[in-house]
Amino acid sequence: MILKNETIVIFGATSAVAQELARIHAKAGDSILLIARNDSHLKSVADDLLARGSPQVESITCDLDDIQNHTDLLNDINEMFSDISKYYFFYGVLPDQEACQNSFDMTNNAITTNFLSVISLLTLIANKIEKETNRGIIAVSSVAGDRGRQSNYIYGTAKGALTIFLQGLRNRLYKANCTVTTIKPGFIDTPMTRDFKKGALWATPEKVARDTYIAAQKGKDEIYSPGFWMLIMFIIKNIPEIIFKRLSL
Repeated sequence: MILKNETIVIFGATSAVAQELARIHAKAGDSILLIARNDSHLKSVADDLLARGSPQVESITCDLDDIQNHTDLLNDINEMFSDISKYYFFYGVLPDQEACQNSFDMTNNAITTNFLSVISLLTLIANKIEKETNRGIIAVSSVAGDRGRQSNYIYGTAKGALTIFLQGLRNRLYKANCTVTTIKPGFIDTPMTRDFKKGALWATPEKVARDTYIAAQKGKDEIYSPGFWMLIMFIIKNIPEIIFKRLSL
């Protein structure tokens, strides 16, 4: 079967997983719009994708935390490309849990980046694609959102809220034949986690990107990446609270 070339948008396009995902789309001959805050990094990513086979790569430099600018941003996107088939969301921050516990401002910043700014963009995009039909939204949440743990419950709160929002959005957009795919990675070996001790449960950006691409192409509702996290989180979610609260996780 010959797949029709697509036009995709990637929010947070300079993240390690986003770059790997973009390379897969470039090799497939798809047009790509990159959005991130680092202009020089965006340019190098765009050059790489053109060299890998993408017929057109455009970029927009902006701070996605600037929610007041989202309407203008979406207008700029629509002026660049009129027929976008998929919208990917890869951006986020991994906050310092202890620092957030001591500062609501830091907590608010983490929640804004990981949840509020994402749903602001999702709301605008959903209102658009609901009228167009046959579109896809693919957003990266996290296994951290499946259950609150003392070591990262600020991050988990944002990702858990995002997962619930995506569930509702999926239910809403189903009637317009639009898919909403939630990606739940576990530990990923990226620059954001460079200071963490790595082990057998850690995945490469290439692995998560490949899983994301396949899930998006198939219109999956939700996946864990790597897949073994589904079993791990099933166990963690089913530990009785009277026991769970005593654990150091």
